[in-house]
Amino acid sequence: MANDYGTHYLHLCASCRADNYVTCENCGALIPQEDAHYNDEDEAYCDSCYERGYGGTIHNYSYKPEPIFYGDGPLYLGVELEVDEAGKDNINAVQALRAFNQENVYGYVKSDGSLNDGFELVTHPCTLETHLQQVPWRETLEALRGMGYRSHAPGTCGLHVHVSRKALGKDVYEQEETIAKLLYIFERFWQEILRFSRRTESQINHWAARYGYKDRGEEILKEAKHGANGRYACINPTNTDTIKFRVFRGTLKYNTVIATLQFVANLCRVATSLPEYRIQEFSWPALIEALMQDNCPELVQYLKERNLYVNEPVTAEREV
Repeated sequence: MANDYGTHYLHLCASCRADNYVTCENCGALIPQEDAHYNDEDEAYCDSCYERGYGGTIHNYSYKPEPIFYGDGPLYLGVELEVDEAGKDNINAVQALRAFNQENVYGYVKSDGSLNDGFELVTHPCTLETHLQQVPWRETLEALRGMGYRSHAPGTCGLHVHVSRKALGKDVYEQEETIAKLLYIFERFWQEILRFSRRTESQINHWAARYGYKDRGEEILKEAKHGANGRYACINPTNTDTIKFRVFRGTLKYNTVIATLQFVANLCRVATSLPEYRIQEFSWPALIEALMQDNCPELVQYLKERNLYVNEPVTAEREV
């Protein structure tokens, strides 16, 4: 049609196009004005390009988009990786997102008041396999280091992991039973968990405090549900759809990120599959053996680096 100013799928007159539509600055897609995202230069972007970092922005702390689930669950892991010391900078955020979202929209960037000069990278829910095989963690961590960001070194940053509640049991009763077992494991092996976390005592008390040991997990869960420690707890079970592991210190080291995800996923598997009386019989080596049913070379390496695995000495890269 000679006077058609739309697309092959959308027919528009010149007036309707000018009044109601804009073109994506990156890919050229025609998008309704109310659906467009605008950057500081008032350039318009479609959803896909904007989430990939083109024209990107650092969202405010309360930003929570509709989650995109990657992989065949039910166990999904959502990561919040805080970085600091190189600027709460939109240009840097764009570079980070272009590395992270090069194939799919795996995540976005938010501000965080606990950071001095940085932001947090937040992932959509992904299975462990997706994190290992598809999410470009290695390239993204290299990009962040290259821009001068640090995560372990500042002491302000965390590596937080959300786990889907639906993976912990078929109903609320089973889910809370599993959460109680996870809390018991954390309290029973607190010194080992602390070493795994890489946090100092003062950092853990400030950002991810323990609830205190009790003989049964349900007693610890009762403390947690009554708001002990608020959200600054080693495991926060108060969210509707997830539980949040807050205990881990931030890092830009690839092996540590992957080992942490393997540790969390396998802890959830153990807590879901074994009764509490079996878990109460565990020593730390027995727990580690139970976690190693799957092939987890990154976790084995990390446990050796932290002297949490009976082994010969290993050489470790420096945390950043």
